[in-house]
Amino acid sequence: MQKKKKSTKHMGPKPQYTRKEIKGPRIIAAKYNTSCVKADQYPEGDTVEVAFLGRSNVGKSSLINSLCNYRGLALVSGQPGKTKTINYFDIESKEDISETEERRYHWFLVDLPGYGFAKTNKDNRNMWSSFISDYILHSERLMLLCLLIDGRHPEMPIDKVAFDWLVEAGVPLQIVVTKVDKLNAKEKSVNLAKIKAMYPTDSPPIMYSSLKHTGRELLQQRINQVLVGEEA
Repeated sequence: MQKKKKSTKHMGPKPQYTRKEIKGPRIIAAKYNTSCVKADQYPEGDTVEVAFLGRSNVGKSSLINSLCNYRGLALVSGQPGKTKTINYFDIESKEDISETEERRYHWFLVDLPGYGFAKTNKDNRNMWSSFISDYILHSERLMLLCLLIDGRHPEMPIDKVAFDWLVEAGVPLQIVVTKVDKLNAKEKSVNLAKIKAMYPTDSPPIMYSSLKHTGRELLQQRINQVLVGEEA
């Protein structure tokens, strides 16, 4: 990544992070780019992609808004399965190198449709499954996939099926446990143990609350490993 002098230009209102919250690059701007249902619609170039996938109603849109600190960036709906396309968001992260120099990283946050949505016909379900799997299997720019697991329901069979498929495909994974603000201390401990047993990965699960922004720093740091080239 190139070093450059500090600039006041950015893609939108600046998120209210403090320097102490995020070690390394931190998100400073985010905006919607495009929506796709097939490969020839994907943005061109070699921009790094970090994708988010989870069961319908897992709280994916809320988590994306929390992570980027932009309310309304990803539309939140009370209707499960609202996301029906692969949605790309332009993200800019910045790392201060010194008092006068900084390093900027441009990457795509990719919001994948939720799986397990029942209120649609079989043909649509199959189509969604096909274009989601095509993206995951063939995107050469996908550097990390965050699989979201509802902290209240850690043993859903459909989540295990998705996890096993992703592992078999060799996808670099990060488990993110959502809605942890709805759990008491004992439930967090018990359910986290279940999640570690059911979804073993090299990186430990990240407990995340979109309401309280718990886990935002850890998730940003995990993404930073990709941005600064620490991933294999």
